Amino acid sequence: MLAIRKLFPFSISIFLLLPGVAFCQQVLTWDQVREKFETANPTLKAADLNVQESRANEITAYLRPNPSFAFSTDGTQLLPHQGTWVPLLGTQYSPNLSYLHERQHKRELRRESAQKATNIARSQYTDQDRTLTFTLRSAFVMVLQQKAVLALSKANMDYYDHVLDISREQFRVGGIAKVDLDRLELQRVQYESDLEGARVGLLDAKIQLLQLLNDHSLPEQFDVTGPFDFADHIAPRDEYRAMALETRPDLKAAIQAVDKAKTDHQLAIANGSTDPTFDLWTTYNPSFNNPFDKNTIGGSVSIPLRIFDRNQGEKARTLLDIRLNERLRDAAEAQVYNDVDSAYANVESNIVLLHPYKEKYLSQAVRVRDTMTYSYQRGQASLLDFLNAENDYRSVQRNYLTLIGAYLTAAAQLNEAVGREALP
Repeated sequence: MLAIRKLFPFSISIFLLLPGVAFCQQVLTWDQVREKFETANPTLKAADLNVQESRANEITAYLRPNPSFAFSTDGTQLLPHQGTWVPLLGTQYSPNLSYLHERQHKRELRRESAQKATNIARSQYTDQDRTLTFTLRSAFVMVLQQKAVLALSKANMDYYDHVLDISREQFRVGGIAKVDLDRLELQRVQYESDLEGARVGLLDAKIQLLQLLNDHSLPEQFDVTGPFDFADHIAPRDEYRAMALETRPDLKAAIQAVDKAKTDHQLAIANGSTDPTFDLWTTYNPSFNNPFDKNTIGGSVSIPLRIFDRNQGEKARTLLDIRLNERLRDAAEAQVYNDVDSAYANVESNIVLLHPYKEKYLSQAVRVRDTMTYSYQRGQASLLDFLNAENDYRSVQRNYLTLIGAYLTAAAQLNEAVGREALP
């Protein structure tokens, strides 16, 4: 490396200053991650296309029937008469225009049904966004948790290396035996394993989050930031239940499906009515002796006789469909209560477990570790007692971080159950 610097004293510095060469790490907050997810996630973008397709169906549903045009001829001369053949002399021309008139507001009902289908598709899109946001939030929390675990592993490594430095000095002056120093140095393997595992865990968590963001950046160039803590208290469960009943998009879609089924039943009744077809034509017939009768006009009305087919099956089906969607709405409402109650219980359980850690166990673990370290270095405690205190400290700290991650995931689950950000 020194030889390279002597040969190219400025090249390395210039290389590091080039755009795109240095690692420019982007650090995103939760709001920024959520905003990027809304615009970049391919699954969510595909769901948005379903809404647009449903909106396009509204145009088709409200189209009028196309008129029909027909043109007919007759009376064309095929053979010469008395040595004269003029084929078009006696030809009759008759253009015809017909139009189907829809009664009982069929077009309006079709459009209304299509609009309600669009509302359902929009609610389903929002519901998919809700479930994907929970996955996103869980991945975001996992990155924060792995960052905390990595910071803890580094701190534990630094602390233990400091203890090893002191122990090596004690061994040098004859304060401890060689076997004790060897056991201390062997124990360092556990801290190295923790540190490397935390690094890999952080990379894996970043990769999962980047996949949801459809971001192909290197994990080392990506990071997130946010509070990694828990709230001491949450609102009463009934408040979250009320919010969920008001905002849950899947429940809203189920209610909208009942309304659409009623409109479809009205459309089925309308489709059972008779639609007349109006015909209008003109005729040019040069064979008439009366010169004023050569151009005539005519018209007709065609009315189907709906004796057998009055759309009975579709009427019965749509009526049953109303009852079916009402049952599905009731099931969706029951699911809302189940989701809120389950998520609320998880949040409460994590808060109950976290309180003693924050109020007692964390400080107690630090105090025991420091005391045992001090005592061991002065020959007042055994090596086994010191190692046990170290392991207890590591376990308590790791358990606390795991519980924080579980709380934040449970909070995200409660937000999913409610249908919006009810718990930060």
